[in-house]
Amino acid sequence: MSQTPAEPRLSATVLIIRDGKTAPQVLMVKRHYQIDFAAGALVFPGGKANEEDSDPAWDAFTDGDFGPVQQDARIAAVREAFEESGLLLARHSGQRGPGAPLVGPAVSERLAPHRGPVDRREESFLELMRENDLVLALDSLIHFGHWITPDMMPKRFDTHFYIAPAPADQIAAHDGRETTDAVWLGAQEALDMELAGQATIIFPTRMNLVKLARATSVADAASRFGSEEVVSVQPKAGKDASGQPCLFIPEEAGYGQTIELLSRVNVWLFVSGLGGHALLKGIAHGICHRLRCLAFARADKGCPAGLNVQVYQGGILARMCLAQQRAERSAQPGDGRIPV
Repeated sequence: MSQTPAEPRLSATVLIIRDGKTAPQVLMVKRHYQIDFAAGALVFPGGKANEEDSDPAWDAFTDGDFGPVQQDARIAAVREAFEESGLLLARHSGQRGPGAPLVGPAVSERLAPHRGPVDRREESFLELMRENDLVLALDSLIHFGHWITPDMMPKRFDTHFYIAPAPADQIAAHDGRETTDAVWLGAQEALDMELAGQATIIFPTRMNLVKLARATSVADAASRFGSEEVVSVQPKAGKDASGQPCLFIPEEAGYGQTIELLSRVNVWLFVSGLGGHALLKGIAHGICHRLRCLAFARADKGCPAGLNVQVYQGGILARMCLAQQRAERSAQPGDGRIPV
């Protein structure tokens, strides 16, 4: 009997960009290895929308009118960027409206101690803005992409991607909890790192890097993508002409690619109960509810190499092959390296 797909949760991601020497640079953060989605991968700041993001009281503390879903997603994007990177896309309430400057480093640094409490829901992001006479610059975000997790997956996200110019002089720093590094990279530079095995980048992130790489500057990105229609992407599982399992995305989405072999789709899982913890890098192998995972045990957890186990988790049957350890697992956060 087929399983009812999980309902996707509204999520948002923001590509914060600044001008580099030859092309825009985008802020990317490295996900902590012990979280349950995209662990260890290079991603853009972002995450799930929460209940407060849809509070009607935000109307008085936001610039721009985008309707309920877009407003909620944009608020989530700005909040997540603040939590994960410390960058605050906000204006003083006395200087609001399109084109008005964003707050400078004095404000972002003063509010930095609130990043953790807001992330843990111990403090209200709305009240933080109210108490500091700030409004979120939702109008500075340009809708860039919309991806919905395939319905075969146990956790699904309805994710809106945005691009936004970096606030002048604010300093980005990882949060040390969900993220362990923050780096500015050219889009092509990040893609080259993945190709060389120096970074792990999940499929939607990679496709949006490919799209961003067409821009020659922040101004060009705003002009180019601000006038483009965003086409929703929900990858569909199937097989290519040679019979290889793959994902299909619509051509009209404009990514220049419509097929992705499942052998290239990275699925990161954090599994406990195997005599310790194992950090597993999964490579999708089948279609629908079948995954074959090639896994590497963390050196400090003592999970025996070569162990074959069957794990039933979230409705997905995964064959885990704990094969070998990888040297980069010993790389410490913040040491200047970005492990795969």
